[in-house]
Amino acid sequence: MTSSDLENEKSSANLYGMSLAALGIVFGDIGTSPLYTLKTVLALAGGQPDKAAILGLLSLIVWTLIIVTSVKYVSLAMRVDNDGEGGILALMSLLGVKMKQRPVIVAMGLMGAALIYGDGAITPAISVLSALEGLEISLPHVTPYVVPCAVAILAILFALQPRGTAHIGKLFGPVMALWFVTIAFLGISGIMQNLSVLVALNPAYAALYLFNHGATGFFVLGGVFLCVTGAEALYADMGHFGAKPIRLSWTLIVFPSLLLNYAGQSALVLEGAPTSDNSFFRLCPSALLIPLVILATIATIIASQSIITGAFSMTRQAIQLGWLPRLQIKQTSAQGYGQIYVSAVNWILMMVTIGLTIAFRKSDNLASAYGIAVSATMLVTTVLLYVAMREIWHWSLLRAGMVAGLLLTVDSAFFTANLSKIAEGGYVPITLAIFVYAIMQIWHKGVEVVSRNLPVIPIDTFMASIEEQKIARVPGTAVFMTRTLSDAPPIMVWHVTHNRALHERLFVLTVITESVPWVKNSTRLSVQQIAPNFWRARARYGFMERPDIPALLRQSRKQGCTIGLDDVTYYVGHETILPTNDQKGMAYWMEIIFAAMQRNSSHVSDYFRLPTDSLVEIGRQIAI
Repeated sequence: MTSSDLENEKSSANLYGMSLAALGIVFGDIGTSPLYTLKTVLALAGGQPDKAAILGLLSLIVWTLIIVTSVKYVSLAMRVDNDGEGGILALMSLLGVKMKQRPVIVAMGLMGAALIYGDGAITPAISVLSALEGLEISLPHVTPYVVPCAVAILAILFALQPRGTAHIGKLFGPVMALWFVTIAFLGISGIMQNLSVLVALNPAYAALYLFNHGATGFFVLGGVFLCVTGAEALYADMGHFGAKPIRLSWTLIVFPSLLLNYAGQSALVLEGAPTSDNSFFRLCPSALLIPLVILATIATIIASQSIITGAFSMTRQAIQLGWLPRLQIKQTSAQGYGQIYVSAVNWILMMVTIGLTIAFRKSDNLASAYGIAVSATMLVTTVLLYVAMREIWHWSLLRAGMVAGLLLTVDSAFFTANLSKIAEGGYVPITLAIFVYAIMQIWHKGVEVVSRNLPVIPIDTFMASIEEQKIARVPGTAVFMTRTLSDAPPIMVWHVTHNRALHERLFVLTVITESVPWVKNSTRLSVQQIAPNFWRARARYGFMERPDIPALLRQSRKQGCTIGLDDVTYYVGHETILPTNDQKGMAYWMEIIFAAMQRNSSHVSDYFRLPTDSLVEIGRQIAI
């Protein structure tokens, strides 16, 4: 075997390994959707539809999977990556750079991200509830215990988050592979009972159902949409696995398994199976029902874990891009950058998720609240994809308009149908999304106002004042962190004002987060000497990276900077925001919220990995 053959074999093995891992992380949400989708659709359609209606409903599900997931996300969206990263924030950043940060692009991207938080609180609740409700078929007396068990499982899941998933996460892929094989075989067993269900592959059945059922057919789309609620994860998790493994898993395993299972459930209904309970569990022989419920519960826990992990990752991206305050982020494994834990996000999600479980009590009730946030996010993604078609792919107006027009028609229909759910619970994810969006905007605006209120002194003027006032110069190196790119760092000005001394060697560092996930190490740092023993440096990081300042100092030595590394003191500012109600910067109520976020954000020293034994924090009050 040649070296080329060995390399190809290793590449193939890695591709299959990544594809298996993707089953556990990427496809948990969409993979467990057969637990509740058809049941919800049948309820919206009126209970026990006739044959034509059942085939029409199945056809709607099939073609929704094809158009939304296979065409929009797998074929189109995954071709637009921000240095390998996907997801709505990465897409927003990429297009923001291309179009010079147009406010409408930023606003749409942020609202899409906020909507994902709203949906993320519902996914664990509806998934775990729908799995446990399978017990009610063979053990009706367990019904009163379904909600307490769901609450216990969710509480344990969130409580285990600080430990990370590095060890158990290796089992996610094989378990989900078993899940997909199981639902595929269950689907085949159902199809064998009524092969006529296969004609639903013809999209004419979907069109006829919508045409013949008027308002009912339209509102049914809100339930049909549940079959693709996890499609956004395919795009968002692209940076973890790459496009090829995700496409391979979807094409060979996930998509066929979903089609077979939905067809099998529909075949049972055609044969007269009752629609009052869950048609998914009707596919299973009674002797194997308990093992299936256990497997379904594990699958839904994995799906919930993926949603929680995704919320952590999106939070870090938002922090890096300057849209959320610094939160304490814990790396739970050295094996993967995505293995993180964000305490504030975890406990807020837990309270909301458990609250929804207790309030709605049944997956049927939660289905009314589910989907509206994702449908809105998908609508935003389609608009941004249209911009990408024009600005990045340089498609003609006609070509981009035709493709985006088809997708917008589909997305708009689903979004409009889901709007009918607002009064029945859809207000929950919308309210959460509005809250998160407001927090992002207030934080970003507050940071801008604070920057405008900082003292601005040209560096030459400041250094001249040091000589004029005969400020003492003490041995050692001082590193000042600052947002300013050319003027004297405010923290340096305050240090001299209060201490009447300054180190002999000065290193002023500005860290900039770029709108790309990763920055090459060779282009990360630029250093300029602006006075004897005085250097100004600018470090660039991607929004998926975490700055390491001591490492930057070592790197600066290679660029001619002669600072000593054995006697370094780091200076950072710790601001206290004072709302003033002068209406010059922000509304007073926004100033109060921003000040509260500032007080509770993690210290900049933690974010920049600064050694605590050589760190000086200078408190300062800033009126806005």
